[in-house]
Amino acid sequence: QVQLVESGGGLVQGGGSLRLSCTASGRTFSRYVMAWFRMAPGKEREFVGTITGGGSTIYGDSVMGRFTISRDNAKNTVFLQMNSLKPEDTAVYYCASGTQFSGNYANYDYWGQGTQVTVSS
Repeated sequence: QVQLVESGGGLVQGGGSLRLSCTASGRTFSRYVMAWFRMAPGKEREFVGTITGGGSTIYGDSVMGRFTISRDNAKNTVFLQMNSLKPEDTAVYYCASGTQFSGNYANYDYWGQGTQVTVSS
């Protein structure tokens, strides 16, 4: 049984920073691509970024230069460092695990429960 558990969400003022974590269990972590997506009320799911087991990354246009994905394969954990946060970054953030290095949510077969990030203006 694969499980992904996110943590680190919360309320932050605009311009501030947060770091999300996602810890995985149930599969050999380093073999899989890990990604972050987000969903804001009334909006479609949005790709945030993804990282391969070897550390290659792709980012969504809206977060490039502000967010950084990293992973610790020894701890089965992927991180999302969010800097220069804006009110429009407010959303539920989900981590996901898959086999393809892609921004398409359909390529990810396991998902966490999500963690709320709220950015005040």
